[in-house]
Amino acid sequence: MARISTTSDRTTCAPSRAARELELKRREFDLAVNLGIVRTVPDEGGGGRHVARAEIDRLRSGDGFPGALRERVATAGTTEGAELMGVAPTRFTSLARYGLLVPVTFYLNRYRTVVWLYLAEELRQFAAERCNARLLTARRTPPEIREGLKAGMDRRPRNWRGRHVGFLTRQAGDDPWAHAAAVASLLDPADVADVVQDPDERARLARRRPRLPVHGTPGSPTAELARTLMTASEPDEVAWFRADLTHTMETARRHDPETKAPSPTPPSEPEPPASPPTKAANRPAPSGCTPPHGLLSWFRRRGRRSAG
Repeated sequence: MARISTTSDRTTCAPSRAARELELKRREFDLAVNLGIVRTVPDEGGGGRHVARAEIDRLRSGDGFPGALRERVATAGTTEGAELMGVAPTRFTSLARYGLLVPVTFYLNRYRTVVWLYLAEELRQFAAERCNARLLTARRTPPEIREGLKAGMDRRPRNWRGRHVGFLTRQAGDDPWAHAAAVASLLDPADVADVVQDPDERARLARRRPRLPVHGTPGSPTAELARTLMTASEPDEVAWFRADLTHTMETARRHDPETKAPSPTPPSEPEPPASPPTKAANRPAPSGCTPPHGLLSWFRRRGRRSAG
């Protein structure tokens, strides 16, 4: 039986019970938490994050419950997504690999093939935007996309990481060390050690490390593939995460004056590259909308935003 605990004089439910009361599958519930649709609170007993009874009541009293809530977390793979957008699966995959369709989660099937999932709502919005019409209806894929795909471009892992770090930092709340740990969790340990040279600080980050999606038995080929997908790999992406870790660590140290400055001082990192302003994540470069580069800041802002 799922336990009910009390946090700061508020009755809260464990995630498993909250999911049942909201009539969501556990995968749907976890996604709703990531998106800020379901707000959580820390459990003072160290049992992870819980959901306040008032939050469950708020969501259950919403119009169209539970169907409307489920619709907000509905996801689609390649075949379903292509049907939603009215394109062939090959066109859908091309748009996703180029970075125009941003995955919200993934899983590995029994053949260790990565299956990317997208928010159905975002796919419908992408298809409805006039500036995307050429991408969906042109007989041939635009040349910019064809050239990128010929070069082996696949922005899906990078875009997922950019989106997921936004989820993690939003859930970190007001804890600056948890913010830094969220950024560090998507970096290779060697990069973390290079930026955060004090072993005590690294241990503190490790204690606040957020739980990343689990795939396969630890040490198995499936788990190693998942770990690779969850680790920043492209040079400019790694530089961005390293710079962000440097800045979040500076904030954490200021927040905790008893923490001694690391010695030796880690080398300075460049400022994170500026991200162009975007109205939405899925703006395609070929059709004149905002290009898909520098999406990380957008994802962080979107991840921190809580839905009403």
